[in-house]
Amino acid sequence: MNENPHDPEMGEVLFEVRAIGNAVKVSAIDPVTNTEVCVVGSVHTTPYSLKMNALRKLKAVLRKNAGS
Repeated sequence: MNENPHDPEMGEVLFEVRAIGNAVKVSAIDPVTNTEVCVVGSVHTTPYSLKMNALRKLKAVLRKNAGS
């Protein structure tokens, strides 16, 4: 299984995964715009799923910011 989600439209996306007690915080960062989003999930959720959720959130924020 690929643990590094990649979206060709986005280019490079940086991920930070940090366990905090019974939760995992995943940050996704677009290095071009310095936009960062975070998602928090259970430690029982796969890192891939958490990264994909963070990537979807980052794309949504970037789309919203582009329309402003």
